[in-house]
Amino acid sequence: MANTTKKVARVKKATVTTKSVKQASATKSAKKAGPVGNRPPIVKRPAAKRSRESAAKRVARAERILHVLRELYADAECALHHRSAYELLVATILSAQCTDERVNVVTPELFRRFPDARALATTTQPELEGLIRSTGFFRNKAKSLLAMAQLVCDEFGGEIPDTMEDLLRLPGVARKTANCVLGTWYGKNIGVVVDTHVGRLALRLGLLTTARDDKDAVKIEQDLMKLFPQDSWTYLSHALIWHGRRVCVARKPKCDACQLRADCPTADTWS
Repeated sequence: MANTTKKVARVKKATVTTKSVKQASATKSAKKAGPVGNRPPIVKRPAAKRSRESAAKRVARAERILHVLRELYADAECALHHRSAYELLVATILSAQCTDERVNVVTPELFRRFPDARALATTTQPELEGLIRSTGFFRNKAKSLLAMAQLVCDEFGGEIPDTMEDLLRLPGVARKTANCVLGTWYGKNIGVVVDTHVGRLALRLGLLTTARDDKDAVKIEQDLMKLFPQDSWTYLSHALIWHGRRVCVARKPKCDACQLRADCPTADTWS
């Protein structure tokens, strides 16, 4: 009987202790958060809404945007310095999470030492890492570049392939990189290069079927391909990138100086 009483007492004590800990924790959290009246309201992320603009009107607006871009940036081209498909492919792989300016600083010495895929395939990863360190994520990039060069030599005779299917087989190559090489070097408009600038402008200019903010490059590319003629896809990418760097910048776009303002549904909303 005495043992049973002691057990019950211990259980009650443990229960009281647990409740006390929970109450203390709740009180501490409440004090940290401050009075209820002073707490900031919970802001829910709005769901993507389907545009009310008809498909025909969106296509017409896209045509006007393309016309203005051609007038503004008639010479728009890839900002990555290159003299061959090999150099463009390497530079594009290096440009991931890195500025084109930094890549252009790194590649001259890289291409001097390794002028083609066969030369690149013979180097070691530590040597390659030392040359591309400043581009960021240099270990993964060096690994991808070496594997890419070796596969190009083994299966494509040392030449960079000119089809989407073959390019996507290469390590470090996704649709963005493949589109860049195919369109810029081989003159094949297979798709639209969607980088951060293109994705940002596509959203701001209302060129997407929904108000996407998920940064899904493939979905953004599909939307742009439906709006613009195929022979403009490569040019469109370069022109939007130029405009995104000079006018429609990320933090505070220069709406007052933007010649696309008349066809931009988000103009003057960034102040």
